Amino acid sequence: MLTTNPFEPLDGDTLHEECGIFGIWGADNAASFVALGLHALQHRGQEAAGVTSYDGAHFHSHRAMGHVAGNFDKDDIMRKLLGRAGIGHVRYSTTGETALRNVQPLYAELNDGGFAVAHNGNLSNAMKLRRTLNRRGSIFQSTSDTEVIIHLVATSQAASPTDRLIDALKQVEGAYSLVVLTEEGLIACRDPLGIRPLVMGKLGEATIFASETVAFDVIGASFIREIDPGELVIVNGSGIRSFRPFEKAEPRPCIFEHVYFSRPDSIVDGTSVYEVRKNIGAELSREAPVEADLVVPVPDSGVPAAIGFSQASGIPFELGIIRSHYVGRTFIQPSQEVRHLGVKLKHNANSALIRGKRIVLIDDSIVRGTTSVKIVQMMRDAGAREVHMRIASPPTRHSCFYGVDTPERAKLLAAQMSVEGMADYINADSLAFISIDGLYRALGDTRNAQQPQRCDACFTGEYPTRLTDVEENDPGSTLSLVAAR
Repeated sequence: MLTTNPFEPLDGDTLHEECGIFGIWGADNAASFVALGLHALQHRGQEAAGVTSYDGAHFHSHRAMGHVAGNFDKDDIMRKLLGRAGIGHVRYSTTGETALRNVQPLYAELNDGGFAVAHNGNLSNAMKLRRTLNRRGSIFQSTSDTEVIIHLVATSQAASPTDRLIDALKQVEGAYSLVVLTEEGLIACRDPLGIRPLVMGKLGEATIFASETVAFDVIGASFIREIDPGELVIVNGSGIRSFRPFEKAEPRPCIFEHVYFSRPDSIVDGTSVYEVRKNIGAELSREAPVEADLVVPVPDSGVPAAIGFSQASGIPFELGIIRSHYVGRTFIQPSQEVRHLGVKLKHNANSALIRGKRIVLIDDSIVRGTTSVKIVQMMRDAGAREVHMRIASPPTRHSCFYGVDTPERAKLLAAQMSVEGMADYINADSLAFISIDGLYRALGDTRNAQQPQRCDACFTGEYPTRLTDVEENDPGSTLSLVAAR
C-alpha cells in the first residue's frame, strides 16, 4: 500500500531534468559564452555546474556545486578560464553520488593531450564496462558513468582522439549527447537513436553546440540545425567535418522533452515546445472533457497545456495557484508542524478565485503522487466545490534508464494503481491522462506500435536499447525482453 508523508516537501515528486551541455569553438572569451549558455539551460540541472576552456596550449577548468549564478559570475573565476574554445555542463545526478568529483566536464590528461567531456544522458551498460576496465587496471576518480567513456578512449588503440572516441562509443549502450574538448578540436556527437537532444548554432565565426535552442537565444546566436542521431561533428581550425560512424538505426528521441524537460521557448525536433504543449492540452480536453468553471495550471510546467485545454474547451483559464520563484528546495525545519507550512512557500491557492468553483487542475505528470495529494487538498482548503485533475502525459508506469532521474518502479503511483485508484488516492473528483496516441497526435504524428518513432518507454515499457546493467543485476527482470523488441 502506497502512503504519503504529509510533511514531505513537493521537491521530491517530479521527474528531474537530466543535464544540459554547451560547447563553443572560435570565440574570444569562450568561457563567458559557455556560462551564459548554461544560464539558459539551468532548468536541466540545478545541482552543479562546470566549465572547461582551452587556449591552444592549456586547459582550464572550474567546477562547483550549485547554480551557474553565484559560481560563474565572478571576475576572478572567469579570468582564469582562458581561450577561444570551451564546454560546459549543468547537472542533476542520474548516476553517481552528489559530489564535486562527479561534476562535469570531466577532464583527463591522456597520452596525446587533454580530454574534457560533458555528457547528457545515461549509459545502460556502464557498470559492466566499469568492472571490465577495473580488471584491466583502470583507476576511476568518480562514480559517474561518463568517466567510463574517458577510460575507453584512454585504452583504445585507434589512431586519433576522434577515432578513439568513436571506438569508445561503439562499446556503450544507452543515451548520450556529448561535447568533447581536445587539442584536435571540439567534438559533438549524439547516440544513434538520438534519445537525448543536441543542436548546432553559429555566432559570427564561432560554432556552438547545446542541448536546447534557448541557449543560442541568450547569446544572440543563430540556430543552424539539429545534430542527427548517430552523427559526430568535429570543429577546429580546418573547419567543420561531419561523420556518421555508427550503424544506422531508426531514431527514438525522448518524447518527454516535449512534455516537460525542454523550456517552452525551445525548438525540439523542428517543433515549438510551447505549441506542442498547448496541443497536448487541447487533445486532453477532447479525450477527457469535464464540466467545470475554471482551468487552473499547476505552475509552472502545466501552464501551456492548461492554455490549450482552456482554448479547446471554452472553460476560462485562471491562475488559481500562485508559485513563488524565490524559493529553492524547501528548507527543513526542526518540527513537522513548521515543516508542513513550508509547502506553501512554493505554491499557494488564489482563494478568492477558487472558492465555490469547479476546478480542472492541469499538470504535466504524476510520479509518486505526493504533489498531487497536496495540490488537490490545497484547492479543497481554498473552498473549491469540485476538483478534477487532467494530466498532460500518459501514466508514468516505468523507470527511465536514459538520463532522467525517475524513482524505482515500485514508487511510481501509476505502476501500483489503476487510474480510478489514483483518483481516490489524491482525493480528486475525477482524474484522466492523455492517451499515448493523443500525445503523438499533439506532436503532429501517428504512433506506430510496431516501430515507435520516439522513446516513450516511461509510458509503455518499450525500451529502445538493451538494459545490460539492469538485466545483469536483476536476472529475473523482463526488461531484456521489452528492450529487444
